[in-house]
Amino acid sequence: MAETSRPRLSATVLGAPDARALAVFYRDLLGWEMSQEEPDWVMLKSPDGGAGLSFQTESNYQRPAWPEEPGRQQMMMHLDIQVQNLAAAEERARSLGAVRADHQPQDDVRVCLDPAGHPFCLFVD
Repeated sequence: MAETSRPRLSATVLGAPDARALAVFYRDLLGWEMSQEEPDWVMLKSPDGGAGLSFQTESNYQRPAWPEEPGRQQMMMHLDIQVQNLAAAEERARSLGAVRADHQPQDDVRVCLDPAGHPFCLFVD
């Protein structure tokens, strides 16, 4: 019987008004390397071999609202990023261009917005 391979998630793709600019933000935040770069498409490679992150320029990009608001672009997904020191990780993310979201639903998680407005959560496990 022929062996059937399981599908493997290779990356999560984030839309942005400028794929390269958002890729640079996450490259610097995560310490990952760019593995592919085209004018409107950039891929980051996870150093541990897991799924990567990709970025696609979208000419009609609309920033998502966080928290959700009727009539506004809704968040489609968010990234959870495990860190060792929550305060230091938030400070670093902000120094790279993130902003702290006004709405913080948990005391032990920090919700930030990347430069394109995508929410991401910093947490200590």
